[in-house]
Amino acid sequence: MSLSRLSQGSGNATIFVDRHDAGEKLAQAVLAEAQTLPDSTKFVVYALPRGGLPVAAPVARALGCPLDVIVAKKITRPENLELAIGAVTADGQVLWQKTVSSDQGRSREEALRVAQTKAQAQLARFVDRPDIDPEGAIALIVDDGIATGMTMAVAVKSLRTRNPLEIWVCAPVAPLGMVDSLRRWSDASERRGVDRAIILATPDPFWSVSRFYQVFTQVETDEALACLQNFYKN
Repeated sequence: MSLSRLSQGSGNATIFVDRHDAGEKLAQAVLAEAQTLPDSTKFVVYALPRGGLPVAAPVARALGCPLDVIVAKKITRPENLELAIGAVTADGQVLWQKTVSSDQGRSREEALRVAQTKAQAQLARFVDRPDIDPEGAIALIVDDGIATGMTMAVAVKSLRTRNPLEIWVCAPVAPLGMVDSLRRWSDASERRGVDRAIILATPDPFWSVSRFYQVFTQVETDEALACLQNFYKN
């Protein structure tokens, strides 16, 4: 797996104005990588909604390729909704943190059920999505940033079952060790995990994705839907 990283940067620095600014900058980095490949190479871009769509749209436009979504949700315990013990996609691909014991039984299965139900409900809102077949294409998974990496890793696992030529993980910002984490979280039974990671900045210390944006308001579902719809109108 190769890594394209533009800068390490400072953990206290604001790097991007907003998600659109980050998307435009990420698009230029992705396009530079794509231009080293044969002209016949096919691409498809997948966003992790909701925040990933405003970032992914400029990337797909730069590549002149379709834009779709993969929905993944953190699996959390009721007593701590911020702590991810795993992640699941709408189609049922699951990854657990190594610290999560398989003998937690009903509580673990209930947490999984709740997270997958949320993922399926969100995917159902994207009724106009193109549902692109990535087989034989280079598939890019884009988010507005990577923190723990659990949702990105399970999205990679899900997409790998659809036989893309390669999978690239693309994000404006992520912690320094994230590429190794994505490799570690890849299912041992898979042919491989991530083929290429394009990350614009890996600040240290990291703390949170929002720290590196001037404007990082929550993207509501209606806004994410409009972003995907507008991509195909323009």
